[in-house]
Amino acid sequence: MKARYKVIVDEFASAIQLGHLPAGTRLPTHRALASERAISLATATRIYSELEAMGLVRGETGRGTFVREILRPLGSSDDQQRVAPDVVDLNFNTPSLPEQADRLRSALRQLATRGDIESLLRYQPYAGRLNDREAVASYLSNMGVVTQAENVLMVNGAQQGLAITVMGLLRPGDVVAVDALTYPGFKVLASLYHLELVPIPVNPSGPDLMALETVCQSRRVRAIYSMPTLHNPLGWVLSSDQRETIGSIARKYNLLIIEDAAYAYLEPRPPAPLACYAPERTIYVTGFSKNVATGLRVGAVVSPAEHHDALERAIRATSWNTPALMTSIVCDWLREGYVAQLEEEKRRDAGQRQTLARTILQDFTCYGHPNAYFIWIVLPEEARAERVVKRLLQSRISVSTAEPFSTSATVPQAIRLALGSVSLHDLQSALIKIKEAIDYEKGL
Repeated sequence: MKARYKVIVDEFASAIQLGHLPAGTRLPTHRALASERAISLATATRIYSELEAMGLVRGETGRGTFVREILRPLGSSDDQQRVAPDVVDLNFNTPSLPEQADRLRSALRQLATRGDIESLLRYQPYAGRLNDREAVASYLSNMGVVTQAENVLMVNGAQQGLAITVMGLLRPGDVVAVDALTYPGFKVLASLYHLELVPIPVNPSGPDLMALETVCQSRRVRAIYSMPTLHNPLGWVLSSDQRETIGSIARKYNLLIIEDAAYAYLEPRPPAPLACYAPERTIYVTGFSKNVATGLRVGAVVSPAEHHDALERAIRATSWNTPALMTSIVCDWLREGYVAQLEEEKRRDAGQRQTLARTILQDFTCYGHPNAYFIWIVLPEEARAERVVKRLLQSRISVSTAEPFSTSATVPQAIRLALGSVSLHDLQSALIKIKEAIDYEKGL
């Protein structure tokens, strides 16, 4: 059982991270805290010492203990942060293979010789050019998404695909069911568009679907956001039965399904997507940032025809159309089979990195798909994520706590590592230091 003082530390940490105790808030004196919680004065002092070590509070002699402004670059932000050039960044994945730069040079030369290059200087149709949509529809068929080109809308990456879905099909105040641990980018959208996120409890094999149905019975849920194939950050791949259940719940309670397939390519034999179980109510969102390159902001949305007008209006309002140059490069690579080749190579690369991480971190409870570019580490009971992150920053390593991924009031003591943005040599060195940092904090 968790020590009593640790429970109180976690309560304060969660309240500070969620903004319930804003920066500058004066906390109870040590004696007041001891009286309120029926603990000893020494224990109250220890609680504040732990919070100070986490960087969450500061003690001022003669004045008291105050909540600090949280330093977001310490891995507790919903937004991507720049880190110093000498910091090993394990917050964000930018998986790239050595030969990709040469392939891009070749693609640009090839584009320069095309007779229709002038057309790339003009506005494009909001949903993208039909021949590009055909290339994407053909690619998606290999992912199990059976669709026509007319149902594909080209967007500026998967994140814009999610944004136009929220902007075009949801309204402020709508309730959206999400996993209790989910992709931070969707949390940002929900905050921006004033959606209410209802967390569904999770376990290593997926969300608690009985809890999802219970929520739908008691709340007017408008949509569910799901990553059924290679969930970020836990790495699960939902079974066919789980997908069928989600489709049934969506039909029963008239839910819109937002299916995020950004990392689905890393599963070599995925089950049929949710879009196959409830095609009339599923918005399927994917992109080419992870499987090709993060700088090529190209993605696709597949939707039922009834939603096309609303989604196209959102595209027009946000970007008018996808940049034709980037789209042409990606679609040419789709037709040539280069994207499929990249995906196969990146699955091998991610698998090698995942194996390396599992080997070095074998003493800890870890979750992740065998081919995932990320891994979730549940910290030992004695360790605290903020302290681990702070210690690692002193070693010039940046990792994320669970806070950016958490949608529930209680933030688990865990860290998430992105494995795909550094060399294997640097990754191995960083993983060893991460193990040492966790072991050190566990021993305090």
